[in-house]
Amino acid sequence: MSNIKVGIIGGSGLYSIKEITDIEEVKIETPFGETSDNYIIGTLGGKRVAFLPRHGRGHRFLPHEINYRANIYGFKKLGVREIISVSSVGSLKEEHAPLDIILPDQFVDITKMRKSTFFGNGISAHVQFSHPTCPQLTSYVKKAADSLEIPVKVGGTYICMEGPQFSTKAESNMYRTFNFDVIGMSNATEAKLAREAEICYVTIAFVTDYDCWFESEEEVSVDLVIRNLQKNIENAKKIIKEVVNLLPEERDCKCHHALENAIMTDKSLIPPKIKKDLDVIIGKYIE
Repeated sequence: MSNIKVGIIGGSGLYSIKEITDIEEVKIETPFGETSDNYIIGTLGGKRVAFLPRHGRGHRFLPHEINYRANIYGFKKLGVREIISVSSVGSLKEEHAPLDIILPDQFVDITKMRKSTFFGNGISAHVQFSHPTCPQLTSYVKKAADSLEIPVKVGGTYICMEGPQFSTKAESNMYRTFNFDVIGMSNATEAKLAREAEICYVTIAFVTDYDCWFESEEEVSVDLVIRNLQKNIENAKKIIKEVVNLLPEERDCKCHHALENAIMTDKSLIPPKIKKDLDVIIGKYIE
């Protein structure tokens, strides 16, 4: 499976991609427990890819219940070097209308109930995260969308809230005062772990609603989110397929070297179990 370079994470409404052929399901064991689902390994755009629905098929996991560490670790174990993440978001600006597509380049993380690092328990590391999404991978997504004549907006700040409840009106208006663009419940955590795993990461964010600050808008509900997300699912699949087609077989990036100067702990003091558990992530740095 070493030829699997691209990972795809499906969000609400995107639990499978029928365009993936030659499929096999793979269960990956991780030191962090079970992944959201089995990985769907197959061919898309002439390349081998790995697909995982972050909420599990049938949408079984709330955002704070997702085992993000296991999911990203599983991609790393498969050999994935770039992750394309699809998610639904609420808009915090009138200029970002429902059905718009945004490629955020910044995150603000206000979650508090989830594990967002592989490190600790005897090993300390601090990766650079000033640019949380990969500019190179983002450029490929933009190029793919342009070639398909699907409008996308590049840049913007995604605030990652805990959920599972939607925002109060007071919260929504507070986020707007900080000039945030969109709001969601999962992507900042994935981006942090992807960077620690030295995997390029990009979010394709589909606006499903104006958050509750917008007085004249239909009240935010699961039904509204799913209805609008379904309208964009086909565009998501088209963009992903074209991105996979455009990506070169071999590509180097700063993301792939994020741990080079990040591990602080003396190699001789790292516990043997941690060395074993994190071998696919840190092995080349502690040999």
